[in-house]
Amino acid sequence: MNIQALINDKVSQALEAAGAPAGSPAAVRQSAKAQFGDYQANGVMGVAKKLGTNPREFAQKVIDVLDLDGIAEKVEIAGPGFINIFLSKTWLAERAEAALSDERLGVTKEEQKTIVVDYSAPNVAKEMHVGHLRSTIIGDAVVRTLEHLGHKVVRANHIGDWGTQFGMLIANLERVQKESGEVSMELSDLEAFYRESKKLYDEDAEFAARARNYVVKLQGGDEYCAEMWKKLVDVTMVQNQRNYDRLNVSLSRDNVMGESMYNDMLPGIVADLKEKGLAVEDDGAQVVFLDEYKNKDGEPMGVIIQKRDGGFLYTTTDIACAKYRYEELGADRVLYFIDSRQHQHLMQAWTIVRKAGYVPEDVTLEHHAFGMMLGKDGRPFKTRAGGTVRLADLLDEAEERAAKLIEEKNPELDAEEKANIASTVAMAAVKYADLSKHRTTDYIFDWDNMLAFEGNTAPYMQYAYTRVASIFKRAGVEQADLTHPVVINEEKEQALLSTLLQFEEAVQTVAREGHPHVMCSYLFELAGKFSSFYEACPILNAEEEVKQSRLKLALLTAKTIKQGLDLLGIETLERM
Repeated sequence: MNIQALINDKVSQALEAAGAPAGSPAAVRQSAKAQFGDYQANGVMGVAKKLGTNPREFAQKVIDVLDLDGIAEKVEIAGPGFINIFLSKTWLAERAEAALSDERLGVTKEEQKTIVVDYSAPNVAKEMHVGHLRSTIIGDAVVRTLEHLGHKVVRANHIGDWGTQFGMLIANLERVQKESGEVSMELSDLEAFYRESKKLYDEDAEFAARARNYVVKLQGGDEYCAEMWKKLVDVTMVQNQRNYDRLNVSLSRDNVMGESMYNDMLPGIVADLKEKGLAVEDDGAQVVFLDEYKNKDGEPMGVIIQKRDGGFLYTTTDIACAKYRYEELGADRVLYFIDSRQHQHLMQAWTIVRKAGYVPEDVTLEHHAFGMMLGKDGRPFKTRAGGTVRLADLLDEAEERAAKLIEEKNPELDAEEKANIASTVAMAAVKYADLSKHRTTDYIFDWDNMLAFEGNTAPYMQYAYTRVASIFKRAGVEQADLTHPVVINEEKEQALLSTLLQFEEAVQTVAREGHPHVMCSYLFELAGKFSSFYEACPILNAEEEVKQSRLKLALLTAKTIKQGLDLLGIETLERM
């Protein structure tokens, strides 16, 4: 149950009954401090100003008709007209019982929508690097959350598998096969192969001419070129899948929807945009002029959708992409996790999409942009030599560092368990360090902070889970043995339980706004509330009824942390 939404509805009804215009916002928020209750309604002042009445007097009118019977034990006016709402201990205890008996921990499924999520998007014939990390793991956390809420999610890995570079790659592949009979299937070799192809293209006129010819043939459906192209795609995706599997990312080969998929749609789209009067010829190219975007002279900006030589651009592909996701995939909502530098490009493509009527207004096209990963020097994260950091190398280093840490903390564990813990902690640390930051900001990549056992980090959260789970195990009971109800007597019990019951609010925020850091912040706060509760409220040596009630709170905490981390794509450990 989303308690915030429930109270917001109740306050909205009371506002209207007290004389507010219909639809006036109740603006119910979680209270920042315990002395302000569990929730605070902040909408009264705005309504009172519109009505020209005293805010505190109007707040009293709202409270007089506010129906929170059995839900709140106290409602009070604070400051200029805030309404503080203190939830009933009995009601909270009943909600806790319901959450514990529900495998979904009380999180209700939403009305199902088809949601297409575009994320990861590496390039063919190049190894994944750290620049692909944010899109991949932020997108995956949101995908998992949307599925948990009952939506039909289509994962779209929009790989860069089309374009003029494939002419030079195919020409070089042909050359190597003629000379040695085979091409290595290891991508590190393919990276070198890419650089070699580019060098040949730049320096050998005959090779360049052949490469340009192969681009035309590939785009025209030539069988030999298509076979060579497929080989390059296959090699790349095998290697990328290793990274996805290591990172516990839910993408598979079935989710690949590369640029090539939309190739056949492009001529028809250009023809249609011309017919609709949106695209016009300008200096031999087909251009859409957009009044919404002005150039430096204040004139409508021209967006090229077909070059003079007949070639198409990324914008044309992105128009086709949006059209396909609505018409063929039946999307109700489309989310793109692409870095912030692509924002104007996407907005221009989508403006054309809307003008052409390819996607109706009630289907949202959402760019969930993200900032960059920076080194400690505040510049884009690079190797010491200044090169791009390969993702596989980053994950290897994370495992090495985690292994040292586990060796120091638990030298007595056997080698296999140490390796498993190190791998789980390492992948979690890399992911959580990113996911816990606000998506739109740049963030500093810092190994020491990432692998710390204190602060809002993966090791801290994984340890918090094992610690809470171990308390329940030490009690030597099963959930079915806990026959006494949850009873709230202590302030720290209530603070923990109030936070536990805000889990659904965090889940829905991640799904609605594409902000996984909200879940990280929630889990970190929950772990802190549990620590305070554990210090103030003895569990195992309390009298039986109190012991059982507190064990239920511990169990619900463990389940909530585990579920929350799982929605982020982070695995837990039973012992660390």
